[in-house]
Amino acid sequence: MEKVIIFSAPSGSGKSTLINYLMTRFDCLEFSISATSRSPRGEEKHGVEYYFLTPDEFRAKIAEGAFLEYEEVYTNKFYGTLKSEVERINGKGNIVVLDVDVAGGCNMKKMFGDNAMSVFIMPPSVETLKARLIGRGTDTMEVINDRVQKAAYEMTFSDKYDKVVVNDDLEQAKADIYQIVKEFVEK
Repeated sequence: MEKVIIFSAPSGSGKSTLINYLMTRFDCLEFSISATSRSPRGEEKHGVEYYFLTPDEFRAKIAEGAFLEYEEVYTNKFYGTLKSEVERINGKGNIVVLDVDVAGGCNMKKMFGDNAMSVFIMPPSVETLKARLIGRGTDTMEVINDRVQKAAYEMTFSDKYDKVVVNDDLEQAKADIYQIVKEFVEK
C-alpha cells in the first residue's frame, strides 16, 4: 500500500492555501479529488474540482462500497473519497493527498495506519478564525456563526492527528508543514 497524507481543519484555517503550497513543492504528491452530490459552482468541472454525482448516483456508489469514507453533510449533500481515486493515484506511484473532515480523517488514519500521516491545521484561536471568515466577505453572519461553532467542535479532534500545525503566521506554517511532509515522503 502506498503512502497517504490526510489533512483536516476547520473552515478558514488556511488548509487549502497550505495544501496548494505543498503541491508546488513535492512532485510526488497528488490531490485526491472528492466526490460530491452538490451542484458545480461557477467554473467548477467534473473530474477537476470534484466528481459531481446526483444524490441517487452517490447512494448507488455507497451501496456498491465504492467509498473509503463519505458523509451526508446536509440532506442529499454528500461528500466522499472514492476508492478508485486513491487507487488511480497510487497506480501512478504518487502519494495521495486527502482533504477530509475530522471524522473522515480519523477513520482514514485507522484504515491506512502507518502508511498514512494525518495533519490537523489549527487556527490560532476561534476569534481569529471568525475574523478570517468575516474578512472573506462570502458568507452571512448566520453561516459564519455556524462555521465557528462547528470549528470549535472540530478543534477538539486535533489530538487524534499525528501532527498539528498552528496557522498563526503563514510563512511559519508553510515551513512547518513542509518539514513534516518532507520527513514523511523520505521515510
